[in-house]
Order: sequence, then structure tokens, then C-alpha cells
Amino acid sequence: MCGIAGIFTVHSGTAINEDILLKMGNSLIHRGPDDTGHFRQKHIALVFKRLSIVDLTTGNQPMYNEDRTIVSVCNGEIFNFLELKEQLRQRGHIFYTHCDVEVLVHLYEEHGDDFVRQLNGQFSFAIYDIKRKRLLLARDQAGITPLFYTMTNDTLVFASEIKAIFYHPQVRKEVDLRGLDQVLTFPGLVSPTTMFKGISSLKPGHILVASIHENTVRLNVKEYWDLIYPEEQQADYQSNESFYINRLDEIFRQSVHYRLMADVPVGFYLSGGLDSSLIGAVIKSLSPAEKRHSFSIAFNDSAIDERVFQRLMADSTGSIHSEVVFDWPDISTRFRDMVYHAECPVKESYNTCSMALSALVRENGLKVILTGEGSDELFAGYVGYRFDAQRAAVADSGYDDTEKMLEDEQREILWGDKDFFYEKSHYSFRETKLALYSDTVRERFNDFDCVCDSIVDKSKLVNRHIVHKRSYLDFKLRLSDHLVGDHGDRMAYANSVEARYPFLDVNLMDFAKTVPPHLKLRGFTEKYIVKKVSEKYLPERIINREKFGFVAPGSPFLLKQDIEWLSDTLSYAEIKKQGYFDPNTVERLKKIYTSDGFTLNLPFDSDLLMTVISFGVFMDVFDMPHI
Repeated sequence: MCGIAGIFTVHSGTAINEDILLKMGNSLIHRGPDDTGHFRQKHIALVFKRLSIVDLTTGNQPMYNEDRTIVSVCNGEIFNFLELKEQLRQRGHIFYTHCDVEVLVHLYEEHGDDFVRQLNGQFSFAIYDIKRKRLLLARDQAGITPLFYTMTNDTLVFASEIKAIFYHPQVRKEVDLRGLDQVLTFPGLVSPTTMFKGISSLKPGHILVASIHENTVRLNVKEYWDLIYPEEQQADYQSNESFYINRLDEIFRQSVHYRLMADVPVGFYLSGGLDSSLIGAVIKSLSPAEKRHSFSIAFNDSAIDERVFQRLMADSTGSIHSEVVFDWPDISTRFRDMVYHAECPVKESYNTCSMALSALVRENGLKVILTGEGSDELFAGYVGYRFDAQRAAVADSGYDDTEKMLEDEQREILWGDKDFFYEKSHYSFRETKLALYSDTVRERFNDFDCVCDSIVDKSKLVNRHIVHKRSYLDFKLRLSDHLVGDHGDRMAYANSVEARYPFLDVNLMDFAKTVPPHLKLRGFTEKYIVKKVSEKYLPERIINREKFGFVAPGSPFLLKQDIEWLSDTLSYAEIKKQGYFDPNTVERLKKIYTSDGFTLNLPFDSDLLMTVISFGVFMDVFDMPHI
């Protein structure tokens, strides 16, 4: 993958200044340090920063069709390009490179915008139709690759990362309070919202068409894919369990095979858990003669160190294994860079560990890594799925009648189901947020309250099995913009490493829609079907070990260290000057968090000060205006 940016405008001249374009591209050099490409005409300018992985010699972009009337830049990989390329050749198309993304311009010629439905990959791209003065932007089905955009003065500015957009002189910086509220409330940001007012994230599984009409740029955003589960009464499941197990094994092997496609070495992460171990074992099965690199992060704290399981799998796969031991002081030293690359505040410090791991990959000379995100969301891997099953067996309790009524109303607004619990009691948490916000922000709360209406399309939750309801919400609220966004893509590309996700293959995700809920959560056994597939590949010790949810130290740990920048960030004067949080509330939280014996039960408790700290760093890193 790489980095892309561009400008589409009704104007010409300074609106598409070459110096602006170069600055936008150079801000993405960590995404593409190997090469650069440009395209510039009246109304349009594109820039491309390359991380060379496929077709190292002739694969630089932009790409063109035969008569050079269609041009594209793509951040990502098209894994089924060989099949698509053969179909296109049979229809007379001519290819000039061996690069996977060259198929895009020809597919567009043949099928128009709908060609995106044929793609199996991880991608965000821009295709410009010169004759029609029409721009197409697209983001992959799972949102693995980021794409951001904004409109200013009839000019569309877009890029793989927001920092590039700010090099356009007409784009202004302002905190989006709804984005801040989402970070506090949900696992992270949810597209199209970002932390920057007026700048949107193209939703996963969506395209954006920009065209010029009557001297105005018009935008049209459309969905082309979603993780839509069948309604319970309409679900048509096979009765044969072995059918689903064998089919998942077949699709997963093909997915891993696709993601080994590269003209550079490909490695894999080993966390010691089920998902990364299965990836490693299937890699070994597909290429038994090839010696591949594996990478793990280790800790001096024996309570969370998983080296025994990581090394077990490294021995089992015969990989060349490397480890980085992460010491907790490294959180502080990496924190600022982490926020810079994430482009948002965070609720936990684990992203710093992810940065250290991708740095280890790069130090060993690799650019591509396979990793296990997506399995938990598709196959009921989190404890919340077990909690749902347990709640179904007992009566709701813990609220008085009035509070229960208000909480039920809030759940109805969010999920269309007063009995469905996700993450926290959102009505009660509203009071916590109001106490944390400053008076100025509190006065505006009703304008940006992120739970005042549904954050997802509730029609896709109606009449669905509870396992599928949670899966859909985990996919929308936890996975795309957080786990494979600020935690995945951004922390890998901070060190010019491409992460690939076999569990997020579109064929596998489509198959997951058809798997009966009882094969995902069997009794209280999470990821039952993944474990059944794993019996063919993995030691019993790995398959049946208790799921280990690693949590990095939170703000109580950091507060007890002697960290000068942290003290400055949380000082009464600094919090008051920024104007977003109540300095008195922050002072009270500091006293509580540093008191003897105080602990947060992460991730179930909200680490409010971690968000305050990372927001303060965010304000400084991006030179954001105070409120």
C-alpha cells in the first residue's frame, strides 16, 4: 500500500498549485518512501507516494487506460487481480505493467462505478475520467485503508491521511466536538466523523462521485457493500456443521494465499492467540519450503507476557522469529508520535506497543505483515458475546424504574432495541461526560451529543440474532476506524509497513454472514467454528487456552511516573487554556487516579484521563486552535 492525495476543483491556477500538491505528498512519505508519481491537469491534481511491494520495476503510479483518458492512483492491493486481468485481456484490454492496481482503470471502462463490487482487496483509490471531468473515490469493504476528504470553495481535497489535507491553504483546523464525544463514548471514531470539523472519512464499503455541474463541484456518496446479516425468520442455514467448517477452511486458505502475493518478503505477527497462530500455520501449510519471518511483542511483566505461546508457534511454523521487549517507559517516549500518526485521541496506550512492533518488522527489512484482526468481530470472539448469553438467562437489574426507563429509551435510539446492551449504560455515561467537559463545551452539548441519534443503520439490526447484532456493531464501531484504523493501518505505516488481514477478505466476510450463530458462540465457547478449523493446524494448547485480552497500562500508571510533558499537558492552566475540559474535574480525577490502591478495570472502566492526555497531545501536535 501507499499514500494518495488529490485536489478536484472548478477553478484552476493557484487552487491546483504544484507546490501544494508536493507538500501534500511529502507529508505521506512514511506511507510511501520508495517512489513518487503525479498527475496534473485543469480541474484535477493527483499525487502518489509508493511503498514498493508488487511489480517493483514498472509498478509506479498513476496508472492509465490505453488512450490515457482515465487515470488512477490507489493506496492498497487488489488480491484477485490475476483473475480480473485475464477477463479484461479477453475483452481486448492492454496492460503495460505487472502491477495489481492497473486493473482499476480498465474495470472502470468496462463496468463503470459498479466494478468496485468485483474487487477483493484492501484499497482506497481515486479514478479520474478526463472526458467526463468526473472523479471516483472508493474505500474497501472493511475500511482497512483510510481515505479522508473535505470541500472548500468548490474544491474537493482528499488524502490517505488528514495531515496532507491541511497543506491546502483554504482548509482550516477546528476540533469536531462530535468526534471527541465519539472517542469518549464508543471504542473510537466512527466514519464519516473525524476529529477535524469539516473533514470526513469515507465510510467503509462506500464510493464518492465528484463531478462539475454549472461551475460547482457536486458530491454523491453511495454504499456498495455492508455486513448485512439475515433476519432470524428468513435465515436459511445448512444443518451440516462440517459444511461450514470445511468451507471456512477453504475460504481462509485462499485468503491467506492472496495475502502472500508480493515481490518482497512477507511475514506475520504472532501474538500467542488463536487467530495469529492460525494464520501462521496456514502460511506454513501453503508454502512449507519457504522460511518466513514472524514477529512478536514481549513484556517484562510475566502476568501479560505471552512468549511461551509465541515461541511455541514460531517453532511449529519454523519461522525466523524476532521479539521486541516493550518496557512501560516506552509508552511515554512513543506517545507523541503515536498521536501524530493516529490523528485522534485514544482511550488506551496500546498503540505505542503496535508502533514498536511495526518498527521491529522494518528493522528486519520487511514491508508486509499478516495479522489477525477481524476474527473476533465476525465469529463472536469478545467477552460481550458471552455476556449477552448470560443476560438472556437473568432479569435486568441494577437500575431504579426511572433510570431503567431512560436507559431503555437511549438503547432504543441507538440500537432499536431497549434490551440490547453495548459497551456501557450510555444514558448514565452522559452525566460523566458533562462533568468532564468545560462550561463552554457543555453549553453546546446538544449540538454534538453522539448518542442523540443512531450511529448505525438500525434497520440492519432489526430481527437479527443477538450474536449478529453485536457482530454488526463491533464491525461498525470497533473494527474499521479503530482496530484496523488508528490501531492498525496508522501504527504499521508509521514505520512504512503494510498490514494485511486474512480474516477481512470479502469472500470470508460474505461467508460469515451465512454462518449460524450457534457455530460462532457454542454455549459459552467463543469462535467455535474457528477453533474447529484450527484443529487441523494448531496445537491443542493454543486452541483451548483462555482468551487473553491484553491491556496496556492506563493513565494511573503514567501519572505515577516522573514525565514532564505529561504534567504540563494535565496542568490546570493548560486544561483551562485549551477550553475543552473542566480543569476542576481534571484535578479531581488526577487525585483519584493517583490515590493509593486505585485501579481501573480496563477495558471495562473508562480511562477518562487517557483521553484527556491524548487530546492535549493532539491539540499540540496539530497546532489546533483553543475553543
